[in-house]
Amino acid sequence: MKTASLTEALIYTEDKPSISLLLKTDTTKELRIALKKGQLMKEHKAPYPIIVEIFEGEIEFGVNGEQKILKKGALIALDANVPHDLNGLQDSIVRLSISIADTVERVEDVAKL
Repeated sequence: MKTASLTEALIYTEDKPSISLLLKTDTTKELRIALKKGQLMKEHKAPYPIIVEIFEGEIEFGVNGEQKILKKGALIALDANVPHDLNGLQDSIVRLSISIADTVERVEDVAKL
């Protein structure tokens, strides 16, 4: 059994979204993105399918150029290689589920853009 918390040791950084690996399972890596109001993750693609959950806050989530407002409790699943972006409309905690074959470093690099 593995456990983690989306709210413990939560750190928002001023210059870019904060990425933390919470759990690693046999098939996925569960990440937390702490996204302050106004912070962006510019358009990018994931090499494997992903699931995004808005645990707290509200974001604007762009998919193929179409913007969707996602609020606390919302889930969205994307296939591999679908262009998407995130914009914090409020301070937000986002849970990101990625493939075990994907890397945390790739997500961190997206946050630096």
